[in-house]
Amino acid sequence: MSFKTLNDAPLKGKKVLLRADLNVPAENGTVTDTTRIDRLKETISFLVKSGAQTIILSHFGRPKAKVEPEYSLSFLIPVLSQQWAHKVTFVSDCIGAVAENAVQNMRDGEIILLENVRFHAGEEKNDPAFAKSLAKLGDIYVNDAFSAAHRAHASTEGLAHLLPAYAGMLMSAELSALQNALEAPKKPVMAVVGGAKVSSKLSVLNNLVRKVNFLVLGGGMANTFLYAQGIEVGKSLCERDMADEARRIWDTAKASGCQIILPSDRVTVKEFGKGVPTQILKTEALTPDVEAVDIGPQSITDITDILSKCKTVLWNGPMGVFEVKPFDAGTNGLAQAVARLTASGQILSVAGGGDTVSALENAGVADQFTYVSTAGGAFLEWLEGKTLPGVSALTQPHKAA
Repeated sequence: MSFKTLNDAPLKGKKVLLRADLNVPAENGTVTDTTRIDRLKETISFLVKSGAQTIILSHFGRPKAKVEPEYSLSFLIPVLSQQWAHKVTFVSDCIGAVAENAVQNMRDGEIILLENVRFHAGEEKNDPAFAKSLAKLGDIYVNDAFSAAHRAHASTEGLAHLLPAYAGMLMSAELSALQNALEAPKKPVMAVVGGAKVSSKLSVLNNLVRKVNFLVLGGGMANTFLYAQGIEVGKSLCERDMADEARRIWDTAKASGCQIILPSDRVTVKEFGKGVPTQILKTEALTPDVEAVDIGPQSITDITDILSKCKTVLWNGPMGVFEVKPFDAGTNGLAQAVARLTASGQILSVAGGGDTVSALENAGVADQFTYVSTAGGAFLEWLEGKTLPGVSALTQPHKAA
């Protein structure tokens, strides 16, 4: 995939429209997790140092294509200025006279944040007229919002056709990591996929079994695959109506030379809850009255043995109900094994999607993988093998705005 990066861009004195993802977790007007903001700092600092005039575009929440004050980006100004160590000024619209006047008066090295692009219906419709109104504000377009790249919106896709387009530092790092993990990986490759439902990751599993050497399944989806083979899963979370799909995926894996690895033992409970008695059972020994809530210690050992022979690991989803201790032991043990092998230089590890970041933070290793993506839907669609509109647009020549 060929796209230009910020290193290729003439930035001095240029008005740079930067698509960022500032759709951050917040409660009562307070940001509760600054990860997405912090990851943008490298791009922001580079633009400021290069003498660019940085004009930030972002969405926040799901306003219904109209101004809804609770979705205004204005509350972000103090935290952006603090985390980036640069003054950021807020502008109360993203198009029209208010935005145009603010942009006109900018000086090199300054940063402004425009109001929520989703306050306009043209954003999610990828309306050409709205995209042109945005394009009027800048000389250059930079997309640093991989997490929104699966949306064909005006600020993520339309703009890239109207201005010279570049990938920001975060977008470049993400695409490089994903390329190394699945498109051109060092083999053998292991994918670790957990979570509740096979149905929500059907396309992911179908794509992965064609590309990886080992597919480790945990969580509820492991139960569905076990059930499909006639193995008792008791009261465990299981999609019994997906048994045929599970068997089809199994057949595809076999034909593609991919080995599917299911837990050899489970941590089980009679009644789910905190502090309840647990019992470790062999997978084949589950009885109708128990529920599996995690993979067992033998499973961790078995998977780690295979892992030690791999060169690349792709991780999506937990192995058990990690939110409730001690049912996080399986996820933690496996994640810590990946972290150790990453630190020793033996494997390249890439993780992302859904609860993955929370699970790895709980295990204390989120900063010890080669790359951890904060993108949810975009990461999963990439795992499915889909073309992401926001990424594809960066590879195509632009037309005049």
